[in-house]
Amino acid sequence: MLTLFASLIGFFGSIFPEIIKLFREKSDKAHELKILEKQMEYNNMSIAHLAEIESDIASNNILYKTYKTNILWIDALNGTVRPVLAYGFFIIYAWMKIRQSVIASHLSLLGQVGLLWTENDQAIFAGIISFYFGQRTFSKLRKSF
Repeated sequence: MLTLFASLIGFFGSIFPEIIKLFREKSDKAHELKILEKQMEYNNMSIAHLAEIESDIASNNILYKTYKTNILWIDALNGTVRPVLAYGFFIIYAWMKIRQSVIASHLSLLGQVGLLWTENDQAIFAGIISFYFGQRTFSKLRKSF
């Protein structure tokens, strides 16, 4: 009886690892399917995101494209509008600071600096410098794509 019982345990015992292996394979296959589904979702999102980026780049190129008339002096003048405005405002700003300096000439040097370099001046300076370096960074970043 004990021999029969040992034989049955041995026989069914040899099947038990195979059953565990089948469950493990089934679990692995289900996991791989989930991974593939996630990869497909990611690829679809990436394609949609890439299309959105390309659309943004195309619209930015249209926005920043300079109008060309093929008349040399008009095209040259058209390209100088922004720099001329920037230089003009800088000259006005510098002129006002020089006038403030002349008016405040009775103050000490530290007093003049406090009057001429206010928090508003710092904000203007920081905004201009940040815009310049931000524009450079983003244009380099755009070129790398």
